[in-house]
Order: sequence, then structure tokens, then C-alpha cells
Amino acid sequence: MEILRVILTVIFVLICIVLTVIVLAQEGKSAGLTGSISGAAETFWGKNKGRTIEGKIEKGTKFVAIAFMVVALLLSII
Repeated sequence: MEILRVILTVIFVLICIVLTVIVLAQEGKSAGLTGSISGAAETFWGKNKGRTIEGKIEKGTKFVAIAFMVVALLLSII
């Protein structure tokens, strides 16, 4: 049982590092003045957000955050 705890702890630390890097790589959500001026261009990027690099980073953040929660729960049970 102790070996499993060590393995989960190592995985947890790696997930923490990856999650930190992914969150810091994301852009801010505030569009500022340029976002309100170019409203027509925003509709294109809003529809195709999942295909852009930023959209992929957001999806990756969700999956890594879910893995973070699962491993944290497993560590608390063991």
C-alpha cells in the first residue's frame, strides 16, 4: 500500500506542475477596448474556439484539473 501512495504522490506532483504551466500559459479573459470595437471578428473566433491553440489549452486545463481532483481524492483515501 505504501508503494501505491508513493506512486500517486509522484503523479500528483507532476500534475501540479503541468497544471501550473498550463494556467500560466493562458491568455486573460478581458478583451478590453479592442474586444468591444471588433465585435464582428469575435463571432468567428467564438465559433471556432475549440480549434485554436487557446481552445486546446482550455480543454487541456479541464482534463488536467479533473486528474488533479481524482488523484487528490485517491491520496486522501489511501
